[in-house]
Amino acid sequence: MKTKVLEKYNAVIIELKGDVMGGDDTKEFNQLLHKLIEEGKKNVVIDLGEVKFMNSSGLGMLISGLTTIKRENGSLKLANVTERIESLLIITKLITIFESYDSVDEAIKSFS
Repeated sequence: MKTKVLEKYNAVIIELKGDVMGGDDTKEFNQLLHKLIEEGKKNVVIDLGEVKFMNSSGLGMLISGLTTIKRENGSLKLANVTERIESLLIITKLITIFESYDSVDEAIKSFS
């Protein structure tokens, strides 16, 4: 998994690319979120448009990220969720936990 971090308006966009499989990626992802929180950046959009595959550990990583951000009174939203990942979220009933948007811009607008 590769990550790219961008800032746009009042939000931080984290683009995930490739396969989201948890493992070592989870540690890096959590460190990134904690760094953003320390900088006072609590509006986070996870862009999943370039994710090819996600397993249960990858889902766990997203849930952990959501918990971390919410604990600090922040907000984590998903954008560009592919059909494959959306069906995974539906099957696991996690679709009810995450706010999901068709585009990064829509997710950013929802913060205001």
